[in-house]
Amino acid sequence: MRLTDRFSPGRLVRKFGPVAGLTPMTFDFGRTRPPVPDSFGRIGSLEVRLARTAAEVRMAQSLRYRVFYREMSAQAGAGHKFLRRDVDGFDGLCDHLLVIDHDPPADLRRRRKPVVVGTYRLLRQDVAEQYGGFYTADEFEIADLVERHRPLRFLELGRSCVLKEYRNKRTVELLWMGCWGYVQHHEIDVMIGCASLEGTRPDLLALPLSFLHHHAAAPEEWRIRAVPGRYVPMNRIPAEAIDARAALHSLPPLVKGYLRLGAFVGDGAVVDHQFGTTDVCIVLPVSAINPRYFGHFGPPRERLS
Repeated sequence: MRLTDRFSPGRLVRKFGPVAGLTPMTFDFGRTRPPVPDSFGRIGSLEVRLARTAAEVRMAQSLRYRVFYREMSAQAGAGHKFLRRDVDGFDGLCDHLLVIDHDPPADLRRRRKPVVVGTYRLLRQDVAEQYGGFYTADEFEIADLVERHRPLRFLELGRSCVLKEYRNKRTVELLWMGCWGYVQHHEIDVMIGCASLEGTRPDLLALPLSFLHHHAAAPEEWRIRAVPGRYVPMNRIPAEAIDARAALHSLPPLVKGYLRLGAFVGDGAVVDHQFGTTDVCIVLPVSAINPRYFGHFGPPRERLS
């Protein structure tokens, strides 16, 4: 069955909504490897590691709700409002990367200690293919890209957010440290996922979209298109008319971070009205990562098999 089959389980959980309180699963499918490290790194009181309990997943979901629905312009359904958490059926299939503050300031400490201040949702290809596909398949033709590059191993990154008070270099560095540790452990070859520009009117996002089209487009080998019917052209301003400095300033920090690492951007954007964003697809082959980052986070490991 193709990952984009309209009756796949992945599409059903997207359609029929939240599955609350799921414990994160780690699938191995017979491969022998050491356990995931207890921690991927620490800077001061901040630590990055995977969620270990359903309660920690709920803390990540609460952070996502606070950022996406209260701070930003995502539209919450009745279930989200009742739970005050950003939840969907994919949460039980994913690993949840957390940045945790073990010594939060007093206003946060009153709620709980430690506090989850940053998160990423991680979905491996082997899991996605067992359960109906990647979350991002509703927006981009991921199945085609995966098929062209078998037997490379893909990892979908999603639902990235950081508490406002912690949006700084330390937290972002820890999130990347955790992602890289996870990539190393599971011998991932390619990272993919949506990155969002705030707003649902592409004409108002012409500068950043056009900059990405002209300066960060994936080469043919890694090209991925937005799905038919949702495809929004990104080439809205001629290359010679783009103010590169202004365009870079208009990009979200997460997108700029991906570009510095060596990521490519897919063909076409998608408007996500629920989250109030315009999404582009990020493709980051491990082989394309700028080697200067290996000095800090370590080079890719050789495969076990």
